[in-house]
Amino acid sequence: MNEPNLILLLVFLPFAGALVASTMPAGARTGTAWLSGLVMTAGLLILAALHGPVAEGRVLLETLSWVPSLGLDLDFRLDGFAWLFVTLVLGIGLLVVLYARYYLAKSDPAPRFHACILAFTGAMIGMLTSGNVIMLVVFWELTSLISFLLIGYWHRSPAARDGARMALVVTAAGGLCLLGAMLLLGQIAGTYDLDRILASGDVIRAHPLYGTTLALFLVGAFTKSAQVPFHFWLPNAMAAPTPVSAFLHSATMVKAGVFLLVRFSPALGGTEAWFFAVTGVGMATLLFGAVIALFRHDLKGLLAYSTISHLGLITALAGIGSNGAIVAAIFHIANHAVFKASLFMAAGIIDHESGTRDMRRLSGLMRLMPATGSLAIVAAAAMAGVPLLNGFLSKEMFFAEAVEWHNGTWLDNSLPYIATLASVFSVAYSLRFIATVFFGPPPTDLPKTPQEPVRWLRRPVELLVLICLVVGIMPGLTLGPTLNMAARSVMGADMPYYSVSVWHGLNTPLLMSLIAMVLGAVLYLTFASRIAQGPEGPPLVYKLQAQRFYERVMLAATWTGPRRLVRLFGPDRLQPQLRLIVLLAIGAMAYMMWGSTGLAPWRGFTDPNIGFLLMWTVGAACAVGAAWQAKYHRFASLVLLGGAGLVTCLTFAWLSAPDLAVTQLLVEVVTTVLLLLGLRWLPKRLVEIQGDRLRAARIRRSVDLVIAVVFGATVSAIAFTVMTRPQLSTVGDWFLRNAYSEGGGTNVVNVILVDFRAFDTFGEITVLVIVALTVFALLRRFRPAVESTGRPEQQALPTARDLQEDMLIPSVIMQWMFPVTIVLSAYLFMRGHDLPGGGFSAGVTLAIAFLLQYLATHVRWVESRLTVLPTRWMGFGLLIAGGTGMASWVFGYPFLTGHAQYVDLPLIGEVPAATAMIFDLGVFGAVTGATILMLIAIAHQSLRSTRVRAPDEVSRPDREEAA
Repeated sequence: MNEPNLILLLVFLPFAGALVASTMPAGARTGTAWLSGLVMTAGLLILAALHGPVAEGRVLLETLSWVPSLGLDLDFRLDGFAWLFVTLVLGIGLLVVLYARYYLAKSDPAPRFHACILAFTGAMIGMLTSGNVIMLVVFWELTSLISFLLIGYWHRSPAARDGARMALVVTAAGGLCLLGAMLLLGQIAGTYDLDRILASGDVIRAHPLYGTTLALFLVGAFTKSAQVPFHFWLPNAMAAPTPVSAFLHSATMVKAGVFLLVRFSPALGGTEAWFFAVTGVGMATLLFGAVIALFRHDLKGLLAYSTISHLGLITALAGIGSNGAIVAAIFHIANHAVFKASLFMAAGIIDHESGTRDMRRLSGLMRLMPATGSLAIVAAAAMAGVPLLNGFLSKEMFFAEAVEWHNGTWLDNSLPYIATLASVFSVAYSLRFIATVFFGPPPTDLPKTPQEPVRWLRRPVELLVLICLVVGIMPGLTLGPTLNMAARSVMGADMPYYSVSVWHGLNTPLLMSLIAMVLGAVLYLTFASRIAQGPEGPPLVYKLQAQRFYERVMLAATWTGPRRLVRLFGPDRLQPQLRLIVLLAIGAMAYMMWGSTGLAPWRGFTDPNIGFLLMWTVGAACAVGAAWQAKYHRFASLVLLGGAGLVTCLTFAWLSAPDLAVTQLLVEVVTTVLLLLGLRWLPKRLVEIQGDRLRAARIRRSVDLVIAVVFGATVSAIAFTVMTRPQLSTVGDWFLRNAYSEGGGTNVVNVILVDFRAFDTFGEITVLVIVALTVFALLRRFRPAVESTGRPEQQALPTARDLQEDMLIPSVIMQWMFPVTIVLSAYLFMRGHDLPGGGFSAGVTLAIAFLLQYLATHVRWVESRLTVLPTRWMGFGLLIAGGTGMASWVFGYPFLTGHAQYVDLPLIGEVPAATAMIFDLGVFGAVTGATILMLIAIAHQSLRSTRVRAPDEVSRPDREEAA
């Protein structure tokens, strides 16, 4: 397999694994773990195969056309920096999968966990390898969405739900800012290609929009990497399971922000604004996180704030931007991922075996868990920057860059002092982690008696700690070549070779390290008892204000603000809401026509057709009659309303629009059924209202009549003007000329929908499916108010037989029409590419065939003989439509590129065939399932039996939808 195909496999293999994992049974703990492990291992093998070309300095590229006219392509690139980052993601991901197999309880849904882990891995790899900045943002936001699912994995816990929601809101909002920055970068550089943008640094920095672009970019990066003041979401995300925390907060999610800062430093860096914003925020976050971590009593809370602190260190290095700073930033990204993942896993083992993470209750675990304690001590020492461990090397490189002269500003001059002070607190909280948990008297009053875990739960920690030791002792032989490879891919091939070693002599960075270790030990030993007895974190007003500000904004955005808007513009009744919408539409049309002399000159009727006028007279009479009969007999009003819709259908056919006529007729049938099922939910008729309510109702109807006449007259005038305007050349002429030659069909409307504008149609059926599921979710919990006949379980709900007798439904005829309607649906689908019809019309027709059975017979009778399963119709419809689009990639064409040709069938001869018909089959399935799901949900509310069904009486379709 060639290199580009390997890159595509590297990106999409985790998504395929996630899809498989989501279909596995809930109890398949070992099977899903093996699946995830094999996917991660396969990714590492692919990276090993690609290491040679990347080590030579090549940038491996693969492009899938998406929307070339807009510069939107699926470009994937792999250079040294991306290779190192993807290796961290897959390597630690593999260890997390092994760890989770023995950490999660048997009752935890393992398939959901592994599906989310694999999907998150795919999103991270997609973001790291994206060569198009818009697609980079797409994968960026996908990581936010999937992390929401991972953090809220234990969704029954309020803390997990709140933490997941907070992480999603903060990081997704930052992603929107990042999208704005990427759009501006694309406009400035004239391209959305990442390599060309990175090479356009001089043009970007000299552009007037540089400041705006930089601000939006930094907000996106800072929110994801939990920089001050956006740091508060990360500690709240600790409600996630420990395997999730170890994965997201060591090598993946929080590292995405610093990855972006390092990646884009050649294009956006090198300015005073970049230095002050990035380095200033990074140093503030470094010190702030270290101070808070010292006072946290929860093990994962301490590790969360230490993560914030180390992310600030990497951010500060990216802001400095020199060659040495970039090398140090990349080095610390790798080192931090290793020792922080091992610390999270060690904290999880302690929690798993002792039942608590509160350091005030933990002590002396070294006697009971010597192996785990030794591993955790080494990892914590690496976090503190103790010599001969990997954390010491990158922190010493950070100190070296801090003491270097950069621009002579006050921030530049203060870097060594801030770095040393933050390192003092880093040593102090690392020492507290070691001394409090593993030394001291034996623990008492713990939920569980601590003991060593099963060996496979400890194996990932052992491997990570071994890496901390090996890299710390032999950095040049282990990580040195890969580090230089990654740094060259960021800074360019002209970057001088940079060597990493354990000993650089007695110099200022070493002195700073020694001072930090001594003062850190003194700080902890002096205030250890006060810290243990104090509150959860120091009383910092800034920390409280940051989270309180978020909570106030969320309260205003999700509760107080919407309630005020509802009070102003959202009355409880439907009519005032519709009236407001219509008035806004009239106002918008009046504004657009203000000052206009007329849309088009009046040409009058040159030769009116008597038949057409009579048809419209009947339609107008039906419309007026429907409005009048609504007061007295709603079923008659519904029949008359159907007559007006039928006249509209005939009008389309009269004006040579057969596709619109077919669609209008089918939609009219479905709408009539919808209204028929909803008649009993409407309020009392006007004739049943007396007194003041009657006068108010008449006034309301008069106002509605005036609004309806004004709106109808305005729309009619615009429609008439558009239809009688002089014939001009439009885009429709192009479609008429090219429908057959380009799309292989003579039905221009259908060719537009499933070929020329297939991407729009794909989006529309996706929205339709979402709407159908939403309607079902709402209706399954809603019951209309009814009059009780005595006992609560015997409410007076009409049955299907009652509706048959009251509405004179010819049930026998509708049962006979069932096979005929199915044949008509197949006929409309097969002819749709060349004659009026298509997937939408066929789908609605098939849905009508099922729905008529619900009206013709009892609901229970239908469901005992028909298993519709609408969610599967929708799911397979979307899969077929999306699969048809992705199949074009196999042949090197953009998404949803169609192909048409004639095929020779035995005994039949040549028949036209187009891939658009396969896409139309997906439309057919989605429309059928969505229509059936919505209207059957309404039917279950309106045609419910007079007694409440027992749980064992729920039909198969109900069981599927409830599941």
